[in-house]
Amino acid sequence: MRPLILVVEDAEECCAGLEVALQGLDGFEVSLARSAEEAMRTLESGRVGALVTDLHLPVMDGFELVERVRRDRRFDSLPIVVTSGDSDPETPARVLRLGADCFFAKPYSLNALRFKLEELLHVA
Repeated sequence: MRPLILVVEDAEECCAGLEVALQGLDGFEVSLARSAEEAMRTLESGRVGALVTDLHLPVMDGFELVERVRRDRRFDSLPIVVTSGDSDPETPARVLRLGADCFFAKPYSLNALRFKLEELLHVA
């Protein structure tokens, strides 16, 4: 079974764009989660090779998701990419402090996100 790139996004149009952009990433398959809670369940499968998450999610937000994932030693080396339309200028620094590897402000280039993910996964 190939490892997963787990995309956590509740906006349908963002999910669709990310899914298309990340499909075909060598050796990985894309899995979608609509909430942080669903993402946590998928992470338990042990198949997740990278996490791409939005910040504004129902119930548990992306900040808490990143924090919880980083607290779990099993996911120390898991690449985490955060996307958000958040206009707070402190958001990028906050997500990096929580342990994300990079931040993309919406609207962002799907190609740039894919390239960064390839770099983090060392599959370029």
